[in-house]
Amino acid sequence: MRRTFISPAKYTQGEDELLQLGYFVSTFGTSALLIAHPDDVKRVQAKLDATSSQFGITLVKGDFQGECSRQEISRLQELAREHKCACTIGLGGGKAIDTAKCVAEGDALIIVPTIAATDAPTSHSAVIYTSEGAFEDYAYFKASPSVVLIDTTVIAQAPTRFLVSGMGDALSTYFEARATAVSYSNVNAGLPCGVHAGVITEAKGTKAALALARLCYDTLLEDGVLAKLACDQNVVTPALENIIETNILLSGLGFESSGLAAAHAIHNGLTALEGTHHYYHGEKVAFSTIAQLVLENAQQAEIDQVLSFCHSVGLPVCLADIGVASISHEELMEVARKACIPEESIHSMPFPVTAEAVAAALAVADKLGEAFKKSKEQRV
Repeated sequence: MRRTFISPAKYTQGEDELLQLGYFVSTFGTSALLIAHPDDVKRVQAKLDATSSQFGITLVKGDFQGECSRQEISRLQELAREHKCACTIGLGGGKAIDTAKCVAEGDALIIVPTIAATDAPTSHSAVIYTSEGAFEDYAYFKASPSVVLIDTTVIAQAPTRFLVSGMGDALSTYFEARATAVSYSNVNAGLPCGVHAGVITEAKGTKAALALARLCYDTLLEDGVLAKLACDQNVVTPALENIIETNILLSGLGFESSGLAAAHAIHNGLTALEGTHHYYHGEKVAFSTIAQLVLENAQQAEIDQVLSFCHSVGLPVCLADIGVASISHEELMEVARKACIPEESIHSMPFPVTAEAVAAALAVADKLGEAFKKSKEQRV
């Protein structure tokens, strides 16, 4: 059995850590292409100026246009060549970060998230869209980012909803990893860059990755509420530091090296419902995790623990919480069929999964969440 683990070469996190960006750029050369939306640059301009001056480096602004499209990637690669940039920096949210991954193609890449909303920053993959914003393809690179740099002061200033959404994405990590381990399914860490003759793409998860996935869940339960309160006040506390690490590092290493299963596939199915389009990835993943637990007939105590956690930090527990006030059987089946297409991760569950079973799990998860919310309201 081949096992694979993948991770960034360096992960660094702390208050005002952005002031060290110039040092990491200097390990590659004297200039870097900065891929970031102008609004995100404006938020941290003083720190960028300070670190550039201290370490004598030049940041070439790419003025990210908003979509990780092939046209944008080509434009920025040409800009990097023109200015002879020694490395690439992706600063901001998911699409700017993914664009930086595509521009760097696995070499000399520094990722600087300004929100902790997903677990994508540490991964060796990206999502490519058309210029109009429609999904086009996935891209995988030969290595994870060279450096992932997290300034917790910056993340504490972002809207709390981003942090909570990140907790929703992280919530699925352990349960999907557990299912993948039981089924001996392949994990994303084994996927190479492009298609190469003779390259083995089959790879199972490691015990290390499964342990990180478990730590991810335990830390959410321990520090989630206190971290949310800290972010509400725009202050950095030990709990917030722990949850930022959980959302980005533990969940990132956990999903990529120990696998995805039903929760993310169900999330993808839910995108068929227009009402969900106004909700963040992690918010939909939280409800999808409850649906996965129903699908695998998890113990009631475990389901109750997940429901309680979601309610305590403000994550969705039913369909109405993600913009679906009512749903027909045919709509449930549409979601379920989309979740069960052959290439989806739902087939990493340790038993055969049908669209009918997924639709049933969604219906039951919805009612469980509604009943849980009602019981909490009655107690108040």
